[in-house]
Amino acid sequence: MAISPRSDATFSSQKSTPSESPRTKKFPLTEEEIFYMNCRAAYLTVFKSSLENIISKDQLYLALQHAGRNPSQKTINKYWTPQTAKLNFDDFCIILRKEKPTSKAELLKSFKQLDVNDDGCILHTDLYKFLTKRGEKMTREEVNAIINLADVNADGKFDYIKFCKLYMTTNEQCLKTTLEKLEVDSKLMRHQFGNHIEGSPERDPSPVPKPSPKITRKTDPETFSNKGDTRSSLLSATRKFKTSVSFTVTMGANGNRNSKLTEPNLIKDWQHMQSKGCFFLEEDGEIISHQYRMQIAQRSMVYLTIKPLNLSQVEGKPSPWLCVDTALYILKENESQANLQLVCFTELRNREVFGWTGELGPGIYWLIPSTTGCRLRKKIKPVTDEAQLVYRDETGELFLTKEFKSTLSDIFEVIDLDGNGLLSLEEYNFFELRTSGEKCDEDAWAVCRENFDTKMNELTRQGFMDLNLMEANDREGDPCDLWVTLHSMGYNKALELTEACPFVIDIYAEKCKPKIKAVHMEACSGQLEKAICKSVLSNGDAKVMDGYENIIVHTYSCDTWITSVIENKSDEKVIIHINNELSKNCINNRGLNIFAVEVGPKSTMVCQHVMPLNEQQEWIYYCIYSLIS
Repeated sequence: MAISPRSDATFSSQKSTPSESPRTKKFPLTEEEIFYMNCRAAYLTVFKSSLENIISKDQLYLALQHAGRNPSQKTINKYWTPQTAKLNFDDFCIILRKEKPTSKAELLKSFKQLDVNDDGCILHTDLYKFLTKRGEKMTREEVNAIINLADVNADGKFDYIKFCKLYMTTNEQCLKTTLEKLEVDSKLMRHQFGNHIEGSPERDPSPVPKPSPKITRKTDPETFSNKGDTRSSLLSATRKFKTSVSFTVTMGANGNRNSKLTEPNLIKDWQHMQSKGCFFLEEDGEIISHQYRMQIAQRSMVYLTIKPLNLSQVEGKPSPWLCVDTALYILKENESQANLQLVCFTELRNREVFGWTGELGPGIYWLIPSTTGCRLRKKIKPVTDEAQLVYRDETGELFLTKEFKSTLSDIFEVIDLDGNGLLSLEEYNFFELRTSGEKCDEDAWAVCRENFDTKMNELTRQGFMDLNLMEANDREGDPCDLWVTLHSMGYNKALELTEACPFVIDIYAEKCKPKIKAVHMEACSGQLEKAICKSVLSNGDAKVMDGYENIIVHTYSCDTWITSVIENKSDEKVIIHINNELSKNCINNRGLNIFAVEVGPKSTMVCQHVMPLNEQQEWIYYCIYSLIS
């Protein structure tokens, strides 16, 4: 709802909704285009550009793995002969056409040959003999890695049915990871991949790959035929998993615990400041929120809390955001905004309030709100009944409905960050940036003050209502722009707040008046991700991947949630497969029990947050992390 002065002193705000490209609307992707998209995603996971060549067996092996294949050494040798110096992207595509992914049925058939009791399991002794004594042999270390996989081995037996499920799921997740990476990085979309150019305005015939001379000489039917070597499939599948590590944490019902967060004595004598804000759920599942700067004038004991904001309750209307977990990370600014040092976070809890008490020295601090995303997530259930926003009386005059007025009043409550009952230009611009991506300048704000109810140069609640009514009148009663605003603020078609969580921050200082100011509205990543990783590495339990001392899984647990962070100290990126299937009464922020993540070299990343599905019951976190080759 960007405000702009016009000659008739009215205001216009055309909100735009995300739209598909003309090509996407006209032509759904063909099977050929999907194939090339998957090829590109896999190739660009290994290389910066499709113009780069594969120059080693290891690079070929890695690229094929990212494409969902698990080649045996025999397969690699077929395409990388002693005469091969390099392969290009088109060669890679040809190989993927010939080397189909191993099916679950083929893999089960391979293992079933060793299942003497027909019970879905193979004795470790039999598996060891088969994999190390015949044909293409595995090393003792490779077999031990399979036998040590926690979720598919028990009592001296290898559960190959579970393993096949794990294998197929891992392949799917690896492909999904590479496709997501390609989609997120817009730069990759502008590459010319081999002979296939993405985004051409018209449908072109499917490109014909132009293989390099090295591949051309090896394309006779005998060389490329897939003979169904089931043993090679078995070998390549089992080689996929290098090692694993598991965590088990049993948590009691939160409802039976005593509160750990307590207010300091004589807090009523401390000086107090408050600010509101909101977590917003984006279309891609990312969460953004306000971020703040806090100033402490002198060394003082400080009590900080954050909790969901309790808006006006309509009888029978759900308030799902009230169960969303909230936290606040406090970082000290040293010399510059780029140099932030983690001080603490609001770890203690009393019902819906999370807080921290401690001494802070004088200076500037950044307050970064956080939520795990376990409970603030996309709702699958669609809303069929659309609420009415406006109506006309018998004279034809347009009015806002009672339900819409109530919702607008709640929105006003959320965006009135300082809680003074008025909207300053600064507060209004946070709202504008969220709903339209634009800001209102001083001249437009002056026109707004002339035409709508204001007090002390700030917009009143009634003025905010009239501004929305004006927008509906500009559209001759069409509420489409109003719905854009509502969806941006987290409301669904039934005017339920399902994809946002407003919150309130309270700061008490014993010896000085604290100051707080909202300065950004950004994704809950970047500095927050760094802060979470540092906190978990400092306070969590660490387990090293057996045989891979540079790959470490850190797990931190508090009464309310569990967070895992993966640290990769090596010079190569790694893929970690995560299996939560044996957890009980748990929900995680990814919404999947089984998934895979890619961790870059010399980096750490938040792997997952886990919370109880029902806080009144015991919950058990049992997670297996497997390193994929």
